[in-house]
Amino acid sequence: MSTGTVIVLVVAAAVVVAALALVAARPAMRSGRLRRRFGPEYDRVVARHEGNTKAAEKELEGRLRRYGSLEPQPLSAEAREQYVARWAGLQERFVDAPAETLARADRLLGSLMRDRGYPVEEHDEQMAALSVRHARTVQSYRDAQTVAHRAQDGRASTEELRTAVVRVRELFEELVEAVPADTAHHAGPSRRGARTEAAGKGTTGGRDDDGRDRAGGLLRPGSSHRHA
Repeated sequence: MSTGTVIVLVVAAAVVVAALALVAARPAMRSGRLRRRFGPEYDRVVARHEGNTKAAEKELEGRLRRYGSLEPQPLSAEAREQYVARWAGLQERFVDAPAETLARADRLLGSLMRDRGYPVEEHDEQMAALSVRHARTVQSYRDAQTVAHRAQDGRASTEELRTAVVRVRELFEELVEAVPADTAHHAGPSRRGARTEAAGKGTTGGRDDDGRDRAGGLLRPGSSHRHA
């Protein structure tokens, strides 16, 4: 066998070994990519599938296919300020009406989700869409919704309600914060990273101008609640 033939065979064998190694590494690479993308949501989905990583990753990849290209809809600086002010107004009511405050916080967040282009009609789809871009806060929102559902029957303590409002606020702040699409579609200054605690003047107390709560949240009196 000539030296040239030997070299060709060695190179071919190396290529085959490298290809097999790449194929073998793909599941681990996919798992790593999904873990980085979804963070704690990855572990939650794996646990829900009773440790079946393959099934969990299939679900998460399905979410990416459906919602990975979903871009937040623009929010004007004026609308953002109104949302921040409305949050401040409802937060001030917590001491007197903690359960009502949580319910209004959920509805206000639902309204903001709708304006940002997220699905709001079906709970599981809403959570799936949120998990793609807000994987580190979506579970906090689930926990808050669980407390709000229990509060409808008077089974939530004041401390649980307070914690739930804080958890709703985490997602609210992420959604209300300015994104590139906002500045691309709306002229004028915006307050990037506006925090709900900084709101003050112009509050509407979580209501529209006609005094009614704005619909949009998923927790309403007598409604059923499901986890994604």
